Amino acid sequence: MFTQRALDFLYFNHLNNSKLWYQEHKSDFQEYLVKPFAELVTDMTPAMLSIDPKFIVEPKIDKTISRIYRDMRYASDGYLYRDRMWCVFLRDKKLYNGLPGYFFELSPYGFRYGCGYYQADGKSVKNFRRLILDGSPEYKAAMECYKSQNVLSVYGEKLKGDRYADMPQEAREWLNLKNIGLIAESKDINLLFSENLAQTLSELFVQIKPFYLLMQKAEEMKSSE
Repeated sequence: MFTQRALDFLYFNHLNNSKLWYQEHKSDFQEYLVKPFAELVTDMTPAMLSIDPKFIVEPKIDKTISRIYRDMRYASDGYLYRDRMWCVFLRDKKLYNGLPGYFFELSPYGFRYGCGYYQADGKSVKNFRRLILDGSPEYKAAMECYKSQNVLSVYGEKLKGDRYADMPQEAREWLNLKNIGLIAESKDINLLFSENLAQTLSELFVQIKPFYLLMQKAEEMKSSE
């Protein structure tokens, strides 16, 4: 279970930006972040495998849990460590491309969670739009499940202009995005620090399974092209 100590570590580790500070407090990192993340993944595993049996669910760093240190080749601001950590449920990157999946991310400023693409490739987006334009069963189910809840909102970078003006508004909201997903952002400490976090996330993630299946259908279409 997460506690305030997890948020404190993320904040002060990032602020100090020091390998020495990190090493001196590594036991806190293991106790207050790695252990709760591993417990969260383990507790959510049955629900996530019911969504996709091919999800990786090993509760370890570099499997489902992110690293806290950064690749300095891409860290132009000079920070050695992130001020956030996350866990993801994806298929094996070595076997599948264009991976849609589920995520939960924690920072000193709150937490967020949802389902979507991190960086969808062009073919994935093209197929996703085709499924919408064709009014596919997968799209209809995804839209129905999206409208059935009020926790998650659509995210993604928008295209320039409205390229689908003849489509219904609800479809255009998805069609006019370069990258798409559903996300919730929260500062509800009572939920974050409760024993019900895994159950709450699991129930919501199962509820939006049709949205995940719509993205997965777009991936499957790539193999037949």
